[in-house]
Amino acid sequence: MARTPRPPVIAVMGHIDHGKSSLLDYIRKANVVAGEAGGITQHVAAYIAEHNSRSVTFLDTPGHEAFKALRERGAAAADIAILVVAADEGVMPQTLDALAAIQEAKIPFIVAITKIDKNNADVEHAKNSLLEKGIYLEGLGGEIAYAQVSSKTGDGVSELLDLVLLAADLHELTADAEASATGFVLEATQDPKRGASATLVIKDGTLHLQSFVVAGDAYAPVRFIEDFRGARVESAGPSAPVRISGFSKLPSAGALFSIVKNKKEAEALAEENAKALVAAPLRGAATDGITELPLVIKADVAGSVDAITHELAKITHEKAAIRIISSGVGSVSEADAKSAYASGAAIIAFNVGTDAIARDLAEREKISIFPFSIIYELSTKVQELLTASIPSVAVEKELGRVLVLKNFSSSAKKHVLGARYVSGVITVGDRIRITRRDVEIARGKILNLQQARADVKEIKVEGDFGMEIESRESVAYGDEIVAFSISES
Repeated sequence: MARTPRPPVIAVMGHIDHGKSSLLDYIRKANVVAGEAGGITQHVAAYIAEHNSRSVTFLDTPGHEAFKALRERGAAAADIAILVVAADEGVMPQTLDALAAIQEAKIPFIVAITKIDKNNADVEHAKNSLLEKGIYLEGLGGEIAYAQVSSKTGDGVSELLDLVLLAADLHELTADAEASATGFVLEATQDPKRGASATLVIKDGTLHLQSFVVAGDAYAPVRFIEDFRGARVESAGPSAPVRISGFSKLPSAGALFSIVKNKKEAEALAEENAKALVAAPLRGAATDGITELPLVIKADVAGSVDAITHELAKITHEKAAIRIISSGVGSVSEADAKSAYASGAAIIAFNVGTDAIARDLAEREKISIFPFSIIYELSTKVQELLTASIPSVAVEKELGRVLVLKNFSSSAKKHVLGARYVSGVITVGDRIRITRRDVEIARGKILNLQQARADVKEIKVEGDFGMEIESRESVAYGDEIVAFSISES
């Protein structure tokens, strides 16, 4: 079959608050055909924009899990990436994370220097910060194309889209429109009316009605196809994002999909894929000496759950580990609250609310529910919770040591002794442990000290002295008394 040029699929990536969403919003509003943009009311994981009479598909999704999952299968979610860098801040830590993801995906990228309209914008500083990190721009010793843009005024956006189309032409993106559709799952959600639904991006071929789509171990009949506006269409071609509902289960973000003719073939292929899937377990096994932080995760879409799980996997501690009790899509429910109560877990709610019954149960049983809309704030909070979950370890520090010479008198708990200084400083009120031939036989407390028949607060010089201690065990000649303090770490 003949292969023909197809529209590029673009991912916009970069540091939080550097203008990714604003840039996507501007492109959507300015470049989606008039009358169509207003129809986008649901969560849109991808959309098609027009520029110079050509289509460009933009991915608009919160997580990178699809990128990670596809990389593991040797595929790429996007054809080209736009790396955003704000003119007022330059390269930041998450810029480098995004760059690493782009480089691992082995796709070309263009730099968008955003927020050039701000009073404190410093484009030259942004360029220099890119150079310092080995990102060599055109005209500055490198070949990476860039554009200076403002999502507020629209300045530079057209030039950025020109660069995107030029990059697409250079890489000769093609597809066979006559073939059966293949691609990947960008996003999946649990729709209360339609059940398990997913946004698919077609990378090759054409999707038609009256077939079955299989994505990993999930499958769905293609009874209707929705385009990015929510409008029903009879077919969708290469690079198009579509919405399919009625999956047997929520497909995973990043799962590759293919088309089969009937339900029997779909079930067989899904079962075969299920056997091949090697998924990381949600439930972490406890390790001796390691404290667990149990969490219940609820999010707006499956991609968010994947992204959160991916971010939480980065949080490590030698004395503690995160354990995900359960995760899912949708608002925090009574079942979630009960699960959290039974396991002592905190609930992480990302871009979702809490049902009234669940909220009442949480208030009554003191279950912590933490709502978030920014994944990096979520990560910071979980790091704090993990650190706080580690129990304090009592560390004993030796203060002083003496040798028992004689036991003058003993009662049930008090003993008057003659002793000889060995080392350190011992003080009235100190905790003590009593050892006999290097084996601890009892613990107690120093009640009084006497030197030259006068009461003193401490002993810190060589010589013999008297002492009164509190201990449940009898003390004898040759025993050692070690004074110590306890600190927590």
